[in-house]
Amino acid sequence: MKHVGFLSFGHYQAVPGSQTRTASDVLLQSIDLAVAAEELGLDGAFFRVHHFARQLASPFPLLAAVGARTSRIEIGTGVIDMRYENPLAMAEDAAAADLISEGRLQLGISRGSPETALRGYESFGYVPADGESDGDLARRHADVFRQAIDGAGVARSDPRMTGQQVALPIMPQAPGLSDRIWWGSGTRATAEWAAAQGMNLMSSTLLTEDTGVSFDELQLEQIQRFRAAWAEAGWEREPRVSVSRSVIPILDEQDRRWFGERSGDDQLGHLDGGLARFGKSYVGEPDALAEELAKDAAVREADSLLLTVPNQLGVAYNTRLLSALADHVLPALDWTPRR
Repeated sequence: MKHVGFLSFGHYQAVPGSQTRTASDVLLQSIDLAVAAEELGLDGAFFRVHHFARQLASPFPLLAAVGARTSRIEIGTGVIDMRYENPLAMAEDAAAADLISEGRLQLGISRGSPETALRGYESFGYVPADGESDGDLARRHADVFRQAIDGAGVARSDPRMTGQQVALPIMPQAPGLSDRIWWGSGTRATAEWAAAQGMNLMSSTLLTEDTGVSFDELQLEQIQRFRAAWAEAGWEREPRVSVSRSVIPILDEQDRRWFGERSGDDQLGHLDGGLARFGKSYVGEPDALAEELAKDAAVREADSLLLTVPNQLGVAYNTRLLSALADHVLPALDWTPRR
């Protein structure tokens, strides 16, 4: 394992026990947790993006703030729903955040996940064209965005201002950012599509398909098919692959009351009109967790691991959780803190 970071879903709500009662709480605490993660030697701070919900919704101000407060860790998203995005405005925001962090942005994008709003992207002004699905809309926006960050001309200059008519790229530009775009994939087929496009693979704790095998084995096949498609496409650089896991070390009786004592099992459910397989949560004593996580086939195959955190429990609790994982669990994956 080369890279380990945390992934925050960015929940906030004024309920008993929550340390993130307001949007301000979750934003400021996200910055503080990223700083703490860097001090612990972790490699990344990643954030989920959701609209019309009490969660983080506008990633670039947060990513820029994290980039300004840290110096080494990667910063990123997992994932931005491209159905909602103006691709050119997003390209400007992404370039600015990447420049502030001096090239540490790792941007996860995708079609997004099930949400509380019914076709919420239409409220943002984006409607699929005739014969186009919402997934097609997301991929179209992603294509325009990627061309823009790669320096393509996207507007014509006004000869009255410039003396000529040429294609103008968005500004600023962030060199190298185009190689740091990840596609959040929930199936084997979309992983192969992402490889054909030259994007890195970001795979989560669920897959929107099921073949009867365990989640980690199904995800392993997804990763292998992604890498085979990447090789077939003939891309020169090596791709990156990340997986997400919920890993909770039990350190005291309070942890046990909150999270139980033992890891659960994979779960099957219905999502977006089809059967989905959800990966299990890893819960237990640190030594047992290290042994169990080391057997996860997809974790062994990926180069990056994102650890989901219970962000509503606050910065101090999650710093303690990440510290225990860094010191007692993650070395089983041949990873050591960067201190």
